[in-house]
Amino acid sequence: MTFEEGKAEKSLKQRVYWTLRSRVMSGAVAPGLPITINGVAEDLAVSAMPVREALHRLVADGALEYLDNRRVRVPEMTLSKFEEIIAARIALETLAATRALPHIDADRLERLQVIDTAIDDAYAANDLLRSTELNFLFHRTLYEPGASGVLLDLMESVWLRLGPFMRLATAKLEESYRIDRHAEALEAIRARDTVALSAAIEADIQDGVGHLGRHFLKEATVAAR
Repeated sequence: MTFEEGKAEKSLKQRVYWTLRSRVMSGAVAPGLPITINGVAEDLAVSAMPVREALHRLVADGALEYLDNRRVRVPEMTLSKFEEIIAARIALETLAATRALPHIDADRLERLQVIDTAIDDAYAANDLLRSTELNFLFHRTLYEPGASGVLLDLMESVWLRLGPFMRLATAKLEESYRIDRHAEALEAIRARDTVALSAAIEADIQDGVGHLGRHFLKEATVAAR
């Protein structure tokens, strides 16, 4: 294999991994449904090898679990696991927001406002996939200025575990009130108020997907009895 062929192979493996990773995080892959190597390879028009490696990496990331030697799936969510994920998000993201605030300039604030408006538009259009993608983009854009690679990696690891379930929970949005905590976060950034920003992020996680997820899981438990 030549150097250029090696680079191309590595690039293909990375592209397949990041494509699948993005699909999982955005909720495009539903919890519990099996994913086959051949099915993904056909969908992405690639061979089985880069798909197999990408799926192995996502299992190692905690985003997928093995069913057998040719299939994986997004793990089902439980209430205890969900509560751990919410607690981890709050701990990591309030820290990240606090670290980021001194570094958020006018350009980044404007980008955050644009993303938040796009989230509202996606909700209005009932585009759950798009709203989930944009929600993670809002948080990542907010935290990037003050976050090290370690902190971003930790947060994204948690988001990977939550994304598929978050989309399911958001489908119940019409049954719950929705307070725009992002607007509160943006106002706190303008005021350079660390305490208010941290409180807005915690409330966004706790009262947003936290509230909806608990409601969804408790309803599912009752229905299963």
